[in-house]
Amino acid sequence: MKDLGELDRPGTPTSAGTWDARSAKEPDGAPTDSTTADSTTPEVVTDRVGAGSRNSAADREVPAKRDPAADRKASTPRRGAADPVKALMHRHRELCERAVDPLEIAAGLEAHGITDRTAARFRHRDVFSLAEEMYARVSREGDTPLPAPAATPRVRADWALLTLLPGALCAAAVAAVHLTQGQSRLLAAAAGAFAVALALRVALRRGPLSRTGPDRPGPRPGAASGRTAPWTAWLVTYSLLGNGLLDRALAGGPHALPTGTAHGPWPLTVAPVLALALACAPAAWTAHLLTAGARRKLAGSRGLEDFAAAVRPLLLGTFALFLGALAALLTLCAAVLDEPAAAVQTLALGALLFLARLLTTHGFTYAPAVVLTATATVEAAALATVFASRLPGFGFLATPVETLVTTWGAGSVPTLVCGAAALALLVHTIRKLTRASAHAPSEPAR
Repeated sequence: MKDLGELDRPGTPTSAGTWDARSAKEPDGAPTDSTTADSTTPEVVTDRVGAGSRNSAADREVPAKRDPAADRKASTPRRGAADPVKALMHRHRELCERAVDPLEIAAGLEAHGITDRTAARFRHRDVFSLAEEMYARVSREGDTPLPAPAATPRVRADWALLTLLPGALCAAAVAAVHLTQGQSRLLAAAAGAFAVALALRVALRRGPLSRTGPDRPGPRPGAASGRTAPWTAWLVTYSLLGNGLLDRALAGGPHALPTGTAHGPWPLTVAPVLALALACAPAAWTAHLLTAGARRKLAGSRGLEDFAAAVRPLLLGTFALFLGALAALLTLCAAVLDEPAAAVQTLALGALLFLARLLTTHGFTYAPAVVLTATATVEAAALATVFASRLPGFGFLATPVETLVTTWGAGSVPTLVCGAAALALLVHTIRKLTRASAHAPSEPAR
């Protein structure tokens, strides 16, 4: 007589312990031996137990010897159902095919909303680990070898020299205006403004302030590519003659200006404009420092939160460095031209323009366009309300602006407007430029 325990072999439905041993080897959804035994109806051997036994009437069914190849085939899971990473790779096929390193895949996944918590569903501790597996599998399964990872951008002589051109031409234009009289002065001012605008356009097409290039992302998915040049020109023009125009408008008009002024009907403040033109060079250098530092921290980070925590002080440090350089240039220009510095107003405007350009170069074009448009509109509305208050029955329109100018001066209007806009854009910049996808060296996933 055979021992009862000998009959309970693995795979026998009557043994409770055999399910644990088999379930550790079988993936979810894969067929078990008992299921296969029921479906294929194998031969069984019946062993009768003596009449004195407790289970004398029970028949013990023992499966016959099975083919090992059939067992391996049954225990192999279907790849599509048990390989979620492959499904994710198929969903982001274009990103995986053109990626030059795992960091680019990680940045692209983050841009699509995949976080470290989402990566845990794919049995990875963070997005970087998930991206490394995706990159490795593409490199094994791809038909062509992938190119080498993109290096950290280096300083080039062309963009370094081009960033000095707007400041140099603006200084030449200011000197020409001071050395000429009458109609020649108007021609010199017009020619100088055109030359500075053209030089600034050329300088913004190369280097770290450019919005396109081999290592620059394009516009982000769903982001409107708004035009900021007209509003930037308005803001700079207002810093040149807006305060004088507002003073004269509140005083009764341009005819109320005392005779003998050096700049004609409206007093001009040239020092802020010259300082902003000269600040194009430090803006490009600080943007380059931010890009290079963010690429290095991206290479050494092991998680999205770690990268954000590491790049945040770098972003704030480069922003403070630019403001320091702008303050030094403004002090120098005010001393040379013997004009009031208007430091707070100029720093607010410079911060606004710098942050807007940083966001634009990293592919975030919608927020700068909206903020610059709103800022220019508010400044224009402040002037418009003063002139509209001269109409009968509309004198109340100028009350807010007149109260503000009487209390803190004409420069308080652009200072408050540009300062509030720069603060809002700074918060948005910290949110966007501390993401790994903002510093990917190629175009983001469409």
